[in-house]
Amino acid sequence: MPQQKIYLIGAGIEGWEGFGATALEVINKAEVLIGHQRLLDIFPDFKGEKRVLEDLSIMLDYLKSTDKQTVVLGSGDPNFFGVARFILRNLPKERIEIFPNVTSVQYAFARIKEPWDDAVFVSVHGRGLKSAIDRIIAAEKVAVLTDGVNSPSAIAKELIERGAEGYEAWLCEDLGLLTEKFTKTDVKGLVDLPASPLNILILIKAWEPNLENYPLIGISDEEFATAKKLITKEEVRAVTLAKLQLQDDLVLWDIGAGSGSVSIEAGNLMPNGKIFALEKNPQYLSFIRDNLKKFVARNVMLIEAYAPEGLDDLPDPDRVFIGGSGGMLEEIIEAVDRRLRPEGQIVLNAVTLDTLTKAVEFLEDHGYTVEVTCVNIAKTRGLTEYKMFESHNPVYIIAAWKGEE
Repeated sequence: MPQQKIYLIGAGIEGWEGFGATALEVINKAEVLIGHQRLLDIFPDFKGEKRVLEDLSIMLDYLKSTDKQTVVLGSGDPNFFGVARFILRNLPKERIEIFPNVTSVQYAFARIKEPWDDAVFVSVHGRGLKSAIDRIIAAEKVAVLTDGVNSPSAIAKELIERGAEGYEAWLCEDLGLLTEKFTKTDVKGLVDLPASPLNILILIKAWEPNLENYPLIGISDEEFATAKKLITKEEVRAVTLAKLQLQDDLVLWDIGAGSGSVSIEAGNLMPNGKIFALEKNPQYLSFIRDNLKKFVARNVMLIEAYAPEGLDDLPDPDRVFIGGSGGMLEEIIEAVDRRLRPEGQIVLNAVTLDTLTKAVEFLEDHGYTVEVTCVNIAKTRGLTEYKMFESHNPVYIIAAWKGEE
């Protein structure tokens, strides 16, 4: 006997719009109705069997074997953070027919009178906060589906910790119910604002905590807090970033981050990327914290550790910059080589011939193709009424990748 179709039907916001005529006809003909209790309660006169949706695996076992016409109820659009993803992943698509409805997010944007076609949508329901915060801080407008643990207050605290409090916030609660409520505030106001368990958080970029308009690349050395000017110089930094061949959504390790200048400008160039700045030297930690805050480096995470020990818990990198090795260059390259993703690249800056020679030999021994660029910078400085060039020490920028030249 051929298997029956499974109908996924979305329920809209109660009292605002209902089910379409075709969807109601399918429901009336169904033999089994599956959904959360509040959705089943919409159909008190349903004559078939009702099953409360609790365990997805039990529902899946039933759907795989049933010969009864079955409707699975979801909220809004089942394809939008809904049950459709699970069912489509586990059942043949030809068995599935979907009737979407208005989502709670769509309804919330309508009620606050804000266009939503340019918004980013994030769910933290049953998920960790870290990756969600990474996506939020890269967005101008975002709707967040929260849960009891990852509440609007918890999200606000994380945003403030990351220096990203410059959002207008709408807390949209109990949508479609008699207790429906919309509260406009800001990120700091969310911290102590109690929220209903049924809520959607909408964040709209209003301002940057840092009101200075710094360039995406080419920030002056003098703008960075640092110790004894131990910093990757502006011009060398530009070439270094070029050799890293950054793309928007990559993972970058900045090992021996120092003042954090490379991480900060890399973050500007890849707003949806993840940058991990490793630094343990107490002389630099206060400086890098100040710089991350000053430049609102929202996608740069400071890891207080000496490489290679601090690398174990980080996601595998697409790009690695080694600005300082603390005498552990070979061990760091070994650790990076084990974790670097295919098509990944390593870039090192060396100021001594010893480091240059050691790095090139070690990388080539590990099967990397190596290119070295020597950067000689001379900048003008005033001398009474005349100007003269003052040379900086040459820097060797070593770019390495696996494969043939």
